[in-house]
Amino acid sequence: MQNAKDSFYMALRTRLAELNPERTVLLRGALRPGILVEEAEAPFSQFPSDVFVLRWLGVGLDLDVDSAMAAMECEIVYQTCGTQSFGGLDRGRLLSRMDEELAAILQPFHTPKLSYLATPPAAMLTQVFWDEPGFGPAAVQRDRLGRSAKFMVYSYQEQGE
Repeated sequence: MQNAKDSFYMALRTRLAELNPERTVLLRGALRPGILVEEAEAPFSQFPSDVFVLRWLGVGLDLDVDSAMAAMECEIVYQTCGTQSFGGLDRGRLLSRMDEELAAILQPFHTPKLSYLATPPAAMLTQVFWDEPGFGPAAVQRDRLGRSAKFMVYSYQEQGE
Protein backbone atom coordinates (compact mmCIF):
# COMPACT_ATOMS: atom_id res chain seq x y z
CA MET A 1 0.00 0.00 0.00
CA GLN A 2 2.94 2.31 0.56
CA ASN A 3 3.67 2.46 -3.17
CA ALA A 4 0.08 3.56 -3.85
CA LYS A 5 0.21 6.20 -1.10
CA ASP A 6 3.54 7.55 -2.36
CA SER A 7 2.38 7.57 -6.00
CA PHE A 8 -0.83 9.39 -5.11
CA TYR A 9 0.98 12.04 -3.07
CA MET A 10 3.69 12.62 -5.68
CA ALA A 11 1.07 12.93 -8.44
CA LEU A 12 -0.80 15.60 -6.48
CA ARG A 13 2.43 17.36 -5.54
CA THR A 14 3.56 17.51 -9.19
CA ARG A 15 0.14 18.67 -10.38
CA LEU A 16 0.02 21.41 -7.72
CA ALA A 17 3.51 22.65 -8.63
CA GLU A 18 2.39 22.95 -12.27
CA LEU A 19 -0.98 24.53 -11.48
CA ASN A 20 0.16 27.05 -8.86
CA PRO A 21 3.95 27.25 -8.41
CA GLU A 22 3.44 30.00 -5.83
CA ARG A 23 1.65 27.66 -3.38
CA THR A 24 4.65 26.47 -1.40
CA VAL A 25 5.60 25.56 2.15
CA LEU A 26 8.94 25.91 3.93
CA LEU A 27 9.58 22.81 6.04
CA ARG A 28 12.89 21.87 7.64
CA GLY A 29 14.67 24.47 5.52
CA ALA A 30 13.32 23.19 2.19
CA LEU A 31 10.83 25.05 0.01
CA ARG A 32 8.36 22.55 -1.48
CA PRO A 33 4.99 22.54 -3.22
CA GLY A 34 2.23 23.37 -0.72
CA ILE A 35 1.01 19.85 -0.02
CA LEU A 36 2.28 17.53 2.69
CA VAL A 37 1.48 14.15 4.20
CA GLU A 38 0.57 14.37 7.86
CA GLU A 39 2.12 11.01 8.81
CA ALA A 40 5.45 11.93 7.19
CA GLU A 41 5.93 15.20 9.10
CA ALA A 42 6.59 16.17 12.69
CA PRO A 43 3.37 16.77 14.64
CA PHE A 44 1.79 20.21 14.26
CA SER A 45 0.15 22.13 17.08
CA GLN A 46 -1.84 23.78 14.28
CA PHE A 47 -1.78 22.96 10.57
CA PRO A 48 0.02 25.50 8.42
CA SER A 49 -2.17 28.00 6.60
CA ASP A 50 -2.57 27.96 2.79
CA VAL A 51 -1.23 24.40 2.52
CA PHE A 52 -2.98 21.12 1.70
CA VAL A 53 -2.48 18.46 4.40
CA LEU A 54 -3.12 14.89 3.26
CA ARG A 55 -4.01 12.28 5.87
CA TRP A 56 -4.82 8.60 5.61
CA LEU A 57 -7.84 7.62 7.72
CA GLY A 58 -8.45 3.93 7.09
CA VAL A 59 -7.50 0.94 4.98
CA GLY A 60 -9.41 -2.06 3.68
CA LEU A 61 -8.53 -5.01 1.45
CA ASP A 62 -10.80 -6.85 -1.00
CA LEU A 63 -9.41 -10.36 -1.33
CA ASP A 64 -12.34 -11.68 -3.43
CA VAL A 65 -10.85 -10.52 -6.73
CA ASP A 66 -8.02 -12.13 -8.74
CA SER A 67 -5.58 -9.61 -7.30
CA ALA A 68 -6.04 -8.05 -3.87
CA MET A 69 -7.32 -4.49 -4.03
CA ALA A 70 -6.53 -1.99 -1.30
CA ALA A 71 -8.96 0.82 -0.53
CA MET A 72 -7.67 3.71 1.57
CA GLU A 73 -9.77 6.57 2.88
CA CYS A 74 -8.02 9.89 2.32
CA GLU A 75 -8.79 13.29 3.76
CA ILE A 76 -7.19 16.52 2.62
CA VAL A 77 -7.58 19.44 5.02
CA TYR A 78 -6.68 23.05 4.31
CA GLN A 79 -7.23 26.47 5.82
CA THR A 80 -6.42 30.11 5.28
CA CYS A 81 -6.23 33.29 7.33
CA GLY A 82 -6.61 35.48 4.25
CA THR A 83 -4.02 38.12 3.42
CA GLN A 84 -2.62 40.83 5.67
CA SER A 85 -3.30 43.52 3.08
CA PHE A 86 -7.05 42.81 3.39
CA GLY A 87 -6.98 42.17 7.13
CA GLY A 88 -8.02 38.56 6.55
CA LEU A 89 -11.36 39.64 5.08
CA ASP A 90 -10.52 37.81 1.84
CA ARG A 91 -10.26 34.39 3.50
CA GLY A 92 -13.50 33.20 1.87
CA ARG A 93 -12.12 34.02 -1.58
CA LEU A 94 -8.82 32.31 -0.79
CA LEU A 95 -10.61 29.22 0.52
CA SER A 96 -12.62 29.08 -2.71
CA ARG A 97 -9.38 29.31 -4.68
CA MET A 98 -7.98 26.37 -2.68
CA ASP A 99 -11.22 24.41 -3.34
CA GLU A 100 -10.71 24.96 -7.07
CA GLU A 101 -7.02 24.00 -6.91
CA LEU A 102 -7.77 20.78 -5.05
CA ALA A 103 -10.52 19.83 -7.51
CA ALA A 104 -8.10 20.53 -10.40
CA ILE A 105 -5.12 18.54 -9.05
CA LEU A 106 -7.32 15.52 -8.34
CA GLN A 107 -8.13 15.22 -12.07
CA PRO A 108 -7.66 12.92 -13.82
CA PHE A 109 -8.67 10.48 -11.09
CA HIS A 110 -5.72 8.13 -11.65
CA THR A 111 -1.93 8.00 -11.82
CA PRO A 112 0.65 5.30 -12.58
CA LYS A 113 1.83 3.36 -9.55
CA LEU A 114 5.55 3.83 -8.93
CA SER A 115 8.00 2.42 -6.40
CA TYR A 116 9.98 5.18 -4.73
CA LEU A 117 12.50 2.80 -3.15
CA ALA A 118 14.98 3.65 -5.92
CA THR A 119 15.95 6.82 -7.77
CA PRO A 120 14.51 7.34 -10.30
CA PRO A 121 11.21 5.73 -9.21
CA ALA A 122 10.43 2.42 -10.90
CA ALA A 123 7.18 2.00 -12.80
CA MET A 124 4.92 -0.76 -11.56
CA LEU A 125 2.25 -2.65 -13.52
CA THR A 126 -0.94 -1.02 -12.23
CA GLN A 127 -2.52 2.36 -11.60
CA VAL A 128 -3.69 4.17 -8.48
CA PHE A 129 -7.19 5.60 -8.86
CA TRP A 130 -9.66 7.48 -6.69
CA ASP A 131 -13.22 8.74 -6.32
CA GLU A 132 -14.47 12.28 -6.73
CA PRO A 133 -13.97 14.21 -3.49
CA GLY A 134 -16.74 15.03 -1.07
CA PHE A 135 -16.11 18.55 0.19
CA GLY A 136 -17.17 19.28 3.76
CA PRO A 137 -18.62 22.58 4.99
CA ALA A 138 -16.35 25.53 5.70
CA ALA A 139 -15.21 25.60 9.32
CA VAL A 140 -14.11 28.64 11.30
CA GLN A 141 -11.33 28.32 13.86
CA ARG A 142 -10.54 31.76 15.33
CA ASP A 143 -9.09 33.75 12.40
CA ARG A 144 -8.84 30.74 10.05
CA LEU A 145 -11.38 29.44 7.56
CA GLY A 146 -10.88 25.84 6.50
CA ARG A 147 -12.39 22.82 4.81
CA SER A 148 -11.74 19.14 4.28
CA ALA A 149 -12.39 16.82 1.37
CA LYS A 150 -12.68 13.04 1.70
CA PHE A 151 -12.54 10.28 -0.89
CA MET A 152 -11.34 6.72 -1.41
CA VAL A 153 -8.04 5.81 -3.10
CA TYR A 154 -7.73 2.33 -4.68
CA SER A 155 -4.83 0.20 -5.82
CA TYR A 156 -4.25 -3.42 -6.75
CA GLN A 157 -1.55 -5.10 -4.70
CA GLU A 158 1.24 -6.31 -6.94
CA GLN A 159 3.68 -9.18 -6.50
CA GLY A 160 6.21 -8.33 -3.79
CA GLU A 161 4.20 -5.55 -2.17
